[in-house]
Amino acid sequence: MPIKIRMSTILFPAPIFGPVHSRRLGVSLGINLLPADRKLCSFDCLYCECGFNLKQNSKPTIPSHAEVRSALESKLQQMTAEGQLPDVITYAGNGEPTIHPEFAEIIGDTIELRNTYAPKAKVAVLTNSSRLGDSKVRNALKLVDDCIAKLDSGRVSTIEKLDRPNYKYDIEKTIEQIASMGDNLAVQTMFVRWQENGESIDNMGDADVLPWLDALRKIKPPRLMIYTIDRDTPLNTMSKATHQELDALAARAREIVKNVSISY
Repeated sequence: MPIKIRMSTILFPAPIFGPVHSRRLGVSLGINLLPADRKLCSFDCLYCECGFNLKQNSKPTIPSHAEVRSALESKLQQMTAEGQLPDVITYAGNGEPTIHPEFAEIIGDTIELRNTYAPKAKVAVLTNSSRLGDSKVRNALKLVDDCIAKLDSGRVSTIEKLDRPNYKYDIEKTIEQIASMGDNLAVQTMFVRWQENGESIDNMGDADVLPWLDALRKIKPPRLMIYTIDRDTPLNTMSKATHQELDALAARAREIVKNVSISY
């Protein structure tokens, strides 16, 4: 598919950014475990606010375990002194946080620092679910307060078009792995429409939604987050789902998941 790129996407500093106000999480102190100068991800979503994965001549530089701990402790000390502690410490940033080779160790440090400086804050990880097959990553994600796992459709062909994983995507295995996460799990689904070869496409029709609902029945997530785009996207034909569309999707999902939130 020919990609029409919009350049007004953003990259986050590393390893700490914010705090920022999140529609879903409140006052969020962000942690970016990926390079500050590029996106690095196992997906290449058409709607990603960080843009697309681009070929680079230089090797990406990621923050070390020690650098993340030092920067987070300094920021929490500063926020404590200012009397403005975060509601949540969120792993997001310029790609998929779980691809960092020391992700599990960093999560352990984060929980320790949170307990010391901001015991009321939650620790959240936004993940595209690509690394749930790694037991070390999976066990680390079970330690956080909110493991927010992406599932944008119940249909492989749509995920390959919209999320563009850079590996052989197995939806049944992914659903099984998400289902194994436990009580801290929230599934998140982005609903959008876009143009492909002059045709309007979305992930809100029954071809996507019925298998997505079946996946929710298998996963049985404690929470579901339904949302649509809020910032610029790298694909310039991307557009938001309407309030009415999101409300209708949430009503169908609530027959399966009791706790469903919507971010318009």
